[in-house]
Amino acid sequence: MVLRGYVPTSEETLQTLAALRLQSLNSDFSTHAPFPRLEELFPPHVLHARLPPPRRRPPTKCRGARLRAGLLAGGLWGQALAKQRAERDQRLRGRLREEGASTMAAIVEKWKLLQGMGRPEAMAAYVALVREWPGFGSTLFDVDLRTSPVGAGPQRLWLGIGAKAVSLYKPGEPEPLDSFCYGRISSFGASDSSTFRLSVEDRDLLFETSQVDEIAQLLNTYLTSAGARRLPRPQEPATSPPASDPTTLPQGLCPAAGPWQHRPPVGSFHS
Repeated sequence: MVLRGYVPTSEETLQTLAALRLQSLNSDFSTHAPFPRLEELFPPHVLHARLPPPRRRPPTKCRGARLRAGLLAGGLWGQALAKQRAERDQRLRGRLREEGASTMAAIVEKWKLLQGMGRPEAMAAYVALVREWPGFGSTLFDVDLRTSPVGAGPQRLWLGIGAKAVSLYKPGEPEPLDSFCYGRISSFGASDSSTFRLSVEDRDLLFETSQVDEIAQLLNTYLTSAGARRLPRPQEPATSPPASDPTTLPQGLCPAAGPWQHRPPVGSFHS
């Protein structure tokens, strides 16, 4: 969950989490300790975000200019462009290596400060840091919210389903854009195989997702476990009995582990 970027926090905290993971895996710092790769300790997307975005060439409007550009692309001009791209990619790879080395050095310095900390203590400290995110314990799903203005494209969001509420997050943001307790949800279900509908009081929210059934099952499980009546789904009568087997839960971006009764919070430490 941390490595895939689903715990929004500062880079300093991410480095501390990596150091705690090293302490848990290898105990006190030693030059002879086995060293994981950086991508096994620290979210790779953070390093990539430091690189400058690729420059885009302005579009060619004139038809004649487009034709000339097409002809040139197959000759010397195309070879020159390919060389420029190769040189740019090489510079970016070099920059990425530098950023990775700098980050690893910072992690190691934090690891050295943890000398004497036992594995259970390191694990507890790790979880305590992750728990600072308000969405800790939720199962996250990548969804696209269909927006109402004509011509506006869907908005990429995280749909977080927790024990007390359903929340919407902008990816990477620690605070939810909106949150709905289960008492406000009037109905939910699949509009089609790739669209999930959530009705909150007088609002209908439509989400494009490949995990429609998983989201519906998890919502129903939370409602059932809380003793709430099962909300009717569009393709089912309102009198359908509640699901009685809560032991098989869907896996979102932060998968559950084991039966519901014994499932640890999503943000739990896994070595």
